[in-house]
Amino acid sequence: MLTADLIRPRLHQHGSELLIEMLHVSDAAWLQVAAELIVLLHEHVGQPQAEWAKALESYEGERLDYVVVRGLAKVLTDAATFTPIATPLAPTQVRERLFAYGPVFTTPQLFQPQTRQDVLQLVAHELGTTSQQTETALFADRAAAYILSDVGPAWTPQELLARYNLELARGVLYWAISMQIEVHGGYKDLWKYLKFFKLMFWVQSQQDGYVIDLDGPISPFVNATTRYGRQFATFLPALLLCDGWSMVARVRSPLNSALCLYRLNASFALKSHFKQSGPFDSQLEADFAREFAERFGDRRGQWLLTREDEVLVLGTTVMIPDFALTHKRSGQRILLELVGFWHPEYLRRKVEKVRAAQCHHLLLLVYERVNLAAEALQDVPGEVLYFKQKPVLKDVMAKVEQMAERVYGPTQQC
Repeated sequence: MLTADLIRPRLHQHGSELLIEMLHVSDAAWLQVAAELIVLLHEHVGQPQAEWAKALESYEGERLDYVVVRGLAKVLTDAATFTPIATPLAPTQVRERLFAYGPVFTTPQLFQPQTRQDVLQLVAHELGTTSQQTETALFADRAAAYILSDVGPAWTPQELLARYNLELARGVLYWAISMQIEVHGGYKDLWKYLKFFKLMFWVQSQQDGYVIDLDGPISPFVNATTRYGRQFATFLPALLLCDGWSMVARVRSPLNSALCLYRLNASFALKSHFKQSGPFDSQLEADFAREFAERFGDRRGQWLLTREDEVLVLGTTVMIPDFALTHKRSGQRILLELVGFWHPEYLRRKVEKVRAAQCHHLLLLVYERVNLAAEALQDVPGEVLYFKQKPVLKDVMAKVEQMAERVYGPTQQC
């Protein structure tokens, strides 16, 4: 991620709103700069990071827009791999021996008659190696000596500018105190990343989505820290995986310490580099959806099958049933959760979530040979239907009709 000194110059404050100035990804001048930096990086493969830094300094020259150039270079550097040099001698050991001789110079001095090269040769002799190997090992454990071994993604200039904009957008959140997000679909991965980045959240359901308030672990107790703001920043690309998303954050402005609002939404041309999950978690789910579409898809049935479109909030966690069946005329909904070939620990957590959900319109489709005692599901508020190899669609739909009548009452006939 970008450092604060590369973000502050791009910030602007209008009243209580904090704005970040991004680049136009179609700007010809910046596309040219991005292309030149990409070429420059490739030219330094196999060279130390210090040489890459010198090349960047030379490229930057006396440009007044050096902040953007450094930001683009930072994106490239962060995505590249710099590998430590393998040396026969431990750098700490070499430094200990060399520094014991005190200060030395390239030419003899009155009080230091031994030159730098003389000391290198002496220590090399002590360690049983050459002076060149000794000098190479001297600072081999410092990042500046690491060798550029992989340039990272196959960047295009447009992709580099887009990633720079993302890093700017998320960098503002370094100074965030709290965040509220709104999502209207595609939020399957959202909960995984919330948990991964250890963000506390509170969820409110809307008719077509969810409003989620996020806090860092110490936000109720402090007013000025970037400790959890950086967690917000790290999390932001996960939000971009959602549909119809928006975000408003309370930010302590680094320009004047005023409390400001910082807003982003899906209309911003931001692209996530986080990997998005596939449409199904297992072949069992994929086969169930395919078979339903073949038999009841389009106008052939009374029920519409959708994938992971409802979130059951369980305190500090959530449960997202695999499918939902919605009656096309009445709007009645039955949630479906497939419990198949899973590890015992996963099954234990699954049962705990099912119990905590207290969802009476949840139908569990359970593989009969799963490592789960029958009594474990006896007290769940929904229904359980066992299957041998795969769910039998006829049995599933019969159970769905029964549940709908039990939960919602008889369907009115037209």
